[in-house]
Amino acid sequence: MADTTGTAHLSVNGRAYDLDLDPHRSLLDVLRSELGLKGPKYGCGMAQCGACTVLVDGAPARACVLRVGKLGPRAVTTLEGLADPETGALHPVQAGFVAEEGAQCGYCLNGMVMSAVALLRQEPNPSVARIRAALAHNLCRCGTHAEILASVQRAAEFLAAAPSDKAASK
Repeated sequence: MADTTGTAHLSVNGRAYDLDLDPHRSLLDVLRSELGLKGPKYGCGMAQCGACTVLVDGAPARACVLRVGKLGPRAVTTLEGLADPETGALHPVQAGFVAEEGAQCGYCLNGMVMSAVALLRQEPNPSVARIRAALAHNLCRCGTHAEILASVQRAAEFLAAAPSDKAASK
């Protein structure tokens, strides 16, 4: 049997990791099992529900189907990497979800937050239609859609009110 272990070089939440593991393992498995990051959730395992969403070089990606051996030098950000590392202050999108009670069961929360972060980086003041489109591929089982939309709108307000140097870096 061939050895399937290799060194994976990962950049996760601004930190570099060199891990000896099977390069065919999913990023989701490595994040949760090896790095202890529980923000991305197991959902469908087929990139359909959005529970495992992370940002790869700032773009939303489904960690359940990404293989660690294929990532290369790209930067991965998980839900845990959004808060300010110095103060622990929540990212404005996280704060928006808290303020508007945009979570109920938590199944979709990771994907909604990560997709909203990517959207607001590209489009700081999106319309409701644009928010709906950006979040359309994240399955919410509880039906908190109105609260989720309000959460993203509140996050946009928080980002607009933030000092420009902080807002630009997140």
